[in-house]
Parts: sequence; C-alpha cells; structure tokens
Amino acid sequence: MCDATSARSPILETTGAAGGKIRLRFEKTGRARYISHLDLMRTLRRVFARAGVALRHSEGFNPHPRIALALPLPVGQESVCELMDFETREYVPPDSIPGLLNPKMPEGIRARDAYVPARALSGIKWIGVRMDMEYDAAPRDIVKALTGYFSADSIIVQKRTKRGARDADIAPDMRSVRFSESGPGRVAGEALVAANALNPELMITAVSRDEPSLAPDYVLIRREEIFDSDMKIFR
Repeated sequence: MCDATSARSPILETTGAAGGKIRLRFEKTGRARYISHLDLMRTLRRVFARAGVALRHSEGFNPHPRIALALPLPVGQESVCELMDFETREYVPPDSIPGLLNPKMPEGIRARDAYVPARALSGIKWIGVRMDMEYDAAPRDIVKALTGYFSADSIIVQKRTKRGARDADIAPDMRSVRFSESGPGRVAGEALVAANALNPELMITAVSRDEPSLAPDYVLIRREEIFDSDMKIFR
C-alpha cells in the first residue's frame, strides 16, 4: 500500500459544512480475506486519506480516526455485508463515498454503498453465512448426514476467550442450518448464527471432530447478510 497522502477531494474543498457520522457497507473477498482485522483498519485509514476524505479524530494525547467496524471478520472468511461507521471533519454526501473510495481500494475490498445510519451497530443480532464445502470423495447421503448432525440439541466445542479455552454449546447460537448439493463433491451450507457469539468455523471444527467422514477437504465461509432481532435486514 502506498503512503497515505493525497490531494483533497473537490467535494471537501467546496463545502464548509460540518461533517457527521456515515455508515459504509463494503465487501471483503478473494485474496483480501487474508487481511487481518488490524491490517484492514490500517488499510481503510490509508484509503480514506488517499481519497481525500478527512476523518474526524478523537481528542487527547493519542488521537485516532473515529471509525468502528461492526463485527470483525475472522481471517480467511469472506463477506459482502461488512459495516463500518466513521465520522468526517467536513460534510461529504454519503452517496459519493463509494465513488471516492473504490479507485483507491486494494483488490478484494469494495465499497457497496454509504448512508447516514438510523440505529446503532449494537442492533445487529444475526448473521447469514454460506459455507461452500468441497470433498475429494463425498460420503453417501452427505446432505442428510450433515443436516442430522446440526439438528442436535447440543454441540459442544472449545472456544478461546481472554481467560483461556472453555467448553461452550454452540447449538443455541444457530437459528437455522440447511445444506444442499451444489455440484459433484460440493455441498453448500446456509446458516443463521448469532452475531458476536459464534464463528461459523467452529461448526466445521465440531463436525470434523465428531464425524470425521463429514469433514470437508476445503471450505470457504462467507457472510451474506446481517439481521436485527426481528430478522429484518440491518442497515
């Protein structure tokens, strides 16, 4: 990534109005899925600077841009529904943001839209995810077997926390799970999982441990959509 310097945006040069909070919806796919959360934050700050969008900073001895990602995406997973709130120093029309940022974005990261948020990010309760699984030799009736496994009342896994590893039941954190064959040796899984509670990778870890024959040889996990507690799409 180049040094985060750039001429100011013409939009910012022609307005003296105060800035405000804007919500960005963006995707992180392809090779960009291997960018860590901290590196993504650094990358986005540089993108804003190169695009000439001046971010408002916190006050104090260690000022930093006022940006917040809704749900940090685990390394290796894709998403087409990431949300980030940020504040600008001066007024920028929200609908102009994608056009300003996308020419400066690295491969795999793309702004989809931007708007003034109507509610706090804490309103996100569920994430719709897709799991594309590949098998060198898929077991017979694999869709039925996977459906049966994830229909269990309890699925215990080890979760890593700040206090160390602990056993946790992930079954209550899955609102729905369904599978279908998507091609020879391919299975597509769709699940609604609790936001901030369940990393879908733990689902693959659990089935691989308990039913090794159902363990995929390769899996790609992607966030498809996010929802509130009433199962309405969150924006």
